[in-house]
Amino acid sequence: MSLITNPMRGPNPFKIGVFSANADGGLSFTTVPERWRASWDDVQRAAQIADQGGLDFFLPIARWRGFGGATDVRQWSFETFTFAAALAAVTQRIALFMTVHVPLVHPLYAAKALATVDHISHGRAGLNIVCGWNPDEFAMFGMQLNPEGYAQAAEWTEILQRLYTSAEPFDFDGRFYQLKEAISRPVAVQTPRPVTMNAAFGAPGRDFAARHCDCLFTTFSELDAGRQHIDDIRQRAHAVQRDVLVYTVGHVVCRETEAEARAYYDHYSRDHADEAALDYHMRQKKGFSQSHDDAAYRLYRQRFAAGTGTFPLVGTPQQIVDTLVQMHQAGFAGAALSFVNYVEELPFFCERVVPLMREAGLRVD
Repeated sequence: MSLITNPMRGPNPFKIGVFSANADGGLSFTTVPERWRASWDDVQRAAQIADQGGLDFFLPIARWRGFGGATDVRQWSFETFTFAAALAAVTQRIALFMTVHVPLVHPLYAAKALATVDHISHGRAGLNIVCGWNPDEFAMFGMQLNPEGYAQAAEWTEILQRLYTSAEPFDFDGRFYQLKEAISRPVAVQTPRPVTMNAAFGAPGRDFAARHCDCLFTTFSELDAGRQHIDDIRQRAHAVQRDVLVYTVGHVVCRETEAEARAYYDHYSRDHADEAALDYHMRQKKGFSQSHDDAAYRLYRQRFAAGTGTFPLVGTPQQIVDTLVQMHQAGFAGAALSFVNYVEELPFFCERVVPLMREAGLRVD
């Protein structure tokens, strides 16, 4: 097998990837006709554009039901293990993540599925380990949110790694899992396991990532607050003798002029926001998720309409790069990015923004 270095372990000082392209709407709550529909052919094309354009990773969300409103945004979404396996066969170098809700997927199944994708991709697989936040989704499975979700995730992750590193079948007797003679073959190509991440804002999630993950994705309202988040995460990791890379998330509107970018930003996220879906999403997020600081809900409704509360990257190619440089200088290792329509907007981003990133020292490949 010809192995490829996972780009998440590669040399680029600031890594960039595509976020949420497996789901209808991406991260936006908009009714514009060009909104992302996530047909399979379009998803595959977006992945190939990102792959050929030199982006580092492709990261899906895990969704099981929509948010209502005029569009019922994200009701249509592809399951992420099969999604990554299919994309592994039609891409060459980009890292391909799967996103798993720990309480809904047994670690033995996850280990087998993740290793399968790692072999198909020759070592480009990654796993985003989350615990879930929407009780309405969990009710579909006849389950409730686990208030000790990250304690369960710790056991889940320990089992996953042992399945890849244990030469013999093993028993496991934990609070959440009891396994007898557990084994999974093949093991992953990457050792001791594929790249792992967690997306968390609250203390339990950050403590989990500090102990068990390679990367942590976090949001912020303003860059100064982002620096504080990085310091907090690094302190938690250093307390357990580990280093965790900190990433962030953003939504992109990149045009030749700032005026064009700002006009389109307002057009899709203010003039044509799916208000009912947005209200439901923000209510559920605020009530059951610790994914954003309080200021985000009070001050930045448009950011939720535009990109689910992520940071806006709106302007010319040079303005986008200038902001990415500031993120890198603040300590972020990279960013996952969403677009209103990935197929229509990624080519311009790859052709115009990525070369400027290279000039700015954010890229070396």
